[in-house]
Amino acid sequence: MSTDVTKSPVDVPPGKSGGPSSDSGLLQLMLDGLRRNMRQYGMLIALGLIVALFAVWTDGVLLQPRNVSNLVLQNSYVLILAIGMMLVIIAGHIDLSVGSVTAFVGAFAAVLTVQHGVSWPVAVVLCLLVGAGAGAAQGFLIAYLGIPSFIVTLAGMLVFRGFTEILLEGQTLGPFPDGLQKIGNGFLPEAGPETNYHNITLLLGLALIVFVVLQEIRDRKRQQEFSLDVLPRNIFLLKLTSIVAAVLVVTMLLASYKGAPIILLILGALVVGYGYIMRNAVFGRHIYAIGGNLPAAKLSGVKDKKVTFLVFLNMGALAALAGLAIAARLNAASPKAGLNYELEAIASSFIGGASMSGGVGTVLGAIIGGLVLGVLNNGMNLLSVGSDWQQVIKGLALLAAVGFDVWNKRKVGS
Repeated sequence: MSTDVTKSPVDVPPGKSGGPSSDSGLLQLMLDGLRRNMRQYGMLIALGLIVALFAVWTDGVLLQPRNVSNLVLQNSYVLILAIGMMLVIIAGHIDLSVGSVTAFVGAFAAVLTVQHGVSWPVAVVLCLLVGAGAGAAQGFLIAYLGIPSFIVTLAGMLVFRGFTEILLEGQTLGPFPDGLQKIGNGFLPEAGPETNYHNITLLLGLALIVFVVLQEIRDRKRQQEFSLDVLPRNIFLLKLTSIVAAVLVVTMLLASYKGAPIILLILGALVVGYGYIMRNAVFGRHIYAIGGNLPAAKLSGVKDKKVTFLVFLNMGALAALAGLAIAARLNAASPKAGLNYELEAIASSFIGGASMSGGVGTVLGAIIGGLVLGVLNNGMNLLSVGSDWQQVIKGLALLAAVGFDVWNKRKVGS
């Protein structure tokens, strides 16, 4: 005669180890999930709080459609640079030259289009090649000659700033052709029936919502297949709801004004493309490997020199794109363009979750960090905060982000 040893619900005292089905167990599971993912979602929550605070302090001006559109246009160059800088930092390096390369490419574009009459599409291609060449030159010195990236890019910052002065002869040069201006200031054209919103922007927003939801569900299923930790179901649903709500709000705000800026589409393509590379491609895994543990990566067969070279080449190309974007927005190339851009890109990366030791960070984190700085700048300008106090506040924000990273590492380690 067999004996059934399965306990009935009556055998488990209320409030004790009732499992995840009990309220206390579910709450504990949710808290554990939040603690495990605090590094990933901490700055996203902070961004939401900053937006909410400035929306209240500015009486809603921060979230007006025109201001949201300007926020995107004003910070596009920082977000582009932050993507490339995040890859550099993950690989265990730093790039101090991106601001000067940005200025140099803008000056080069002005010389080509304004002084020599080169068509703007050809000028764009040439500028991207020049930026990639600048990054490749620095990457060769770092990867194959073993010169520290700090020294090489510090020298590059001085060299390309000098080349900018030489090209422009100390003068501001412009204006740019209309087609090139649209990269920094243009919007998607109107299409479809007459409504109170920009129809193409609405369709793009809905498509983005579907894409993000499907991507999140697919990633969760893949993690479960490999027996990896995933967010509890309730937190995952809360995450999806928050993402959908955020995308929907931004879409409606942009569609209420002139529609989605062209630079936003370029930025979106970069986020999706680089996000896929860092999550799924071999090259992305190699970047994490050499930044996380270089000796182990070498023993595993990772070609660290080639990867480092390509990371800096990529940074140069993105710096060129950022240079075109900011020059097109200002409709002129200036010898003083790009000042402190490298610091903003580095700050965006660290605020977005990068680690000083390398091997940690995400493309989305770089975007979040850049948006934190962008909202701080925009909100403080709306409140007429002086530039002196703005620098203090941004410095404290960077210090707080890095301090949180250190505290989180120690807590996880303990």
